[in-house]
Amino acid sequence: MNKTTTPPSKPRNTGKEAPKTKVLAAILETVGPDFAGQRLDNYLLRWAKGVPKSHIYRIIRSGEVRINKKRALPSSRLVEGDVVRLPPTRLAEPKKLDRVISEAQAKTLATDIPILFEDEYLLVIDKPSGLAVHGGSGVQLGAIELFRKARPENAFLELVHRLDRDTSGILIMAKKRSALLEMHRQIREGLTDKRYRLIAHGAMDAITGTKQLKFPLLKYVLENGERRVRVDPKGQPSHTNIRVTEIVQHDSACFTLVEAQLKTGRTHQIRVHLQKIGHPILGDDKYGLESGDKQLKVKHLFLHAHLAVFSHPKTSEKIRIETNLPKRFHDFLAQWDSRFLAKTLQPKEID
Repeated sequence: MNKTTTPPSKPRNTGKEAPKTKVLAAILETVGPDFAGQRLDNYLLRWAKGVPKSHIYRIIRSGEVRINKKRALPSSRLVEGDVVRLPPTRLAEPKKLDRVISEAQAKTLATDIPILFEDEYLLVIDKPSGLAVHGGSGVQLGAIELFRKARPENAFLELVHRLDRDTSGILIMAKKRSALLEMHRQIREGLTDKRYRLIAHGAMDAITGTKQLKFPLLKYVLENGERRVRVDPKGQPSHTNIRVTEIVQHDSACFTLVEAQLKTGRTHQIRVHLQKIGHPILGDDKYGLESGDKQLKVKHLFLHAHLAVFSHPKTSEKIRIETNLPKRFHDFLAQWDSRFLAKTLQPKEID
């Protein structure tokens, strides 16, 4: 790999400590199969983490970035075997946590997360509640960063989909770009089946069979910058199927076990749809029932992605992945009904 260096420019004295940076030398990279078909700008954004998009586009348009010694556009698609020239670029130093957590420590942390399925194309984990899927917005290390750090041998590792930080369960990652694109196609065309188990406030005894919830969802931002979602006619079409699996009624508590099937995959979709019908999910700090959670002494979101069905991105074989309910579900249910001490709570089929 050819390398050249250029001296960094002298920072302007502003009286403030300048952020620590490092300079990457100009290099020539040969595009491998995992990045074939990717746009040039997206390829560079992955290479130069922390560099503003505006700078990425500038160095492409100025001709500093070249493909096979020729100028290219940000939208140019890479082909396996292409040689990409990457110019000297100043990068922000890695976040403190990235420097502190070693590969060995990441491997130890990753070992505690159950792997439900893995081959050369996919990695499927049982994500615990409280672990974000990726860093950002105050989160320094998410599941994807953790597994990238723990598995440096995987040149490509990307999220196929997302889960909310407090939602536990099945999380799929792609180990090849071709697998990522194929999984996205299946999701986009409605060829996958994703099911969730949840506990909702109140008795949903009026619901029999499968109930379709079709409420358009619109994203908005609170004054403090927090992002939320609400039902709004101007929102995106959203569709969730739900089925009641058990109703628990007690002198001081009443709640319902529900299986939800995503037909679309909007942000916070299940949580907002359950709120809309008057049965918010237990432990939901954004769309929940605070008084009810306090009464039940609930501290965690009771939403778990327990089932995923899809076609293997390479072989087209039908893959069905299931995971058991986490301990917090069983511990909570057993407080109110002794039947749940040994009950497995097998899911019922949604029509």
